[in-house]
Amino acid sequence: MQKLDTKTKILNAAEQLFAERGFSDTSLRLITSQAEVNLASVNYHFGSKKELIQAVLARYLEVFVPHLQQTLKMLNDSDERFDQHQVFSCLIDPLLQLNAFRHRGTSIFLQLLGRGYIESQGHLRWFITTHYGEVMIAFNSAVREANPHLSKDEIFWRLHFTLGTVVFTMASSKALTDIAKSDFNQEVDIEDLIRRLIPFIAAGVSAP
Repeated sequence: MQKLDTKTKILNAAEQLFAERGFSDTSLRLITSQAEVNLASVNYHFGSKKELIQAVLARYLEVFVPHLQQTLKMLNDSDERFDQHQVFSCLIDPLLQLNAFRHRGTSIFLQLLGRGYIESQGHLRWFITTHYGEVMIAFNSAVREANPHLSKDEIFWRLHFTLGTVVFTMASSKALTDIAKSDFNQEVDIEDLIRRLIPFIAAGVSAP
């Protein structure tokens, strides 16, 4: 088995703890203890806790964003008018690619993203906007095109509610799959959850 370098060990430990406990409740000492490294190594590789948080998200975004750009381009290149369901469907393959990148990558990424909003991590919004703003603009433009009856501020609110729904669903995905198995005898995985979720959130965003 390949030995992990110090930077990767820190990222792996931070990712797990941030997803489980949140950013605010995870100290650098807790991260270094789990990673079995010293505190100076965090400062050396990342500089600060904020930069470590950004680096944890960046590992996922570097995989997710290029795939999302590709699916959005395919949608926009189509000659046919598209609806909100098709816009959200652009997220499916890019999200599922994260499972190939990391074990439970899709769920962890969405949990981390949700933590950033729930805990008011303003620096994350700045980081994502600065480094991945192009794809955010493209996605928002697709949402507006699919919903010409909605104002810009109304779209903001509906996408915010959408994120909350997605984060809650991903955070409780283990419980949901267990319930589906015990109550309905259904085998449900993360792809099933996402595909069930999309019609619901698409209808909410596009409602009159």
